[in-house]
Amino acid sequence: DLKKIRRKQKNFANLNFLKIPNIMGVLNLTPDSFSDGGKFNKENNGLKHALEMFNSGANIIDVGGESTRPGSKAINEKLEWKRLEKFIKSTKNNIPISLDTRKSEIMKKGIKFGVKIINDVSETISVLKKNKVPFVIQHSQGTPENMQNKPFYKNELLEIYDFFEQKINFLKSIGIRHNNILIDPGIGFGKNLKHNMNLIRNISIFHSLGFPILVGNSRKK
Repeated sequence: DLKKIRRKQKNFANLNFLKIPNIMGVLNLTPDSFSDGGKFNKENNGLKHALEMFNSGANIIDVGGESTRPGSKAINEKLEWKRLEKFIKSTKNNIPISLDTRKSEIMKKGIKFGVKIINDVSETISVLKKNKVPFVIQHSQGTPENMQNKPFYKNELLEIYDFFEQKINFLKSIGIRHNNILIDPGIGFGKNLKHNMNLIRNISIFHSLGFPILVGNSRKK
């Protein structure tokens, strides 16, 4: 565990792991996301906001075209790409982009236009393996439609740790490299207030897995 914790992380996607923390700006090009839904999905508002965040110190901008807030409904691929296409094409080579999507075809299109990280809540393994793009392993209990319907854990810290360990061992077994993976315990994704606070308070437990940790708690209750 100590060897994993102390090893030097390889930098990728405009993230410098000698600098702690790196900041991820979040941009939702949706009408229904919980904090900024409808604010940046018209005209060039999204691009302007992304530039503001990047110029204010964000290392990377995480963009999504489908809300995954509690109770949200899935949308089709055509509509999701319609929301994302203009923004992703206009930011090519100018702003480092992380793409938050559950759909393999959206991933492929995003990678084609220079997306640096796939922030993938479902993990379409074949796309990630083929393109060798950095990606996020996120923990979530249930789906966005039902994940906040009485989430239950016997011990959220150990259960989420075991989830990561099993997922990482599986990825290793199919030949996916470890030096461009981030892990995200999924604050607010199938967790109640007690679970969330316990995860934040004890986030260091996940360091012994040997990966950078993404903590997405901005503006969540």
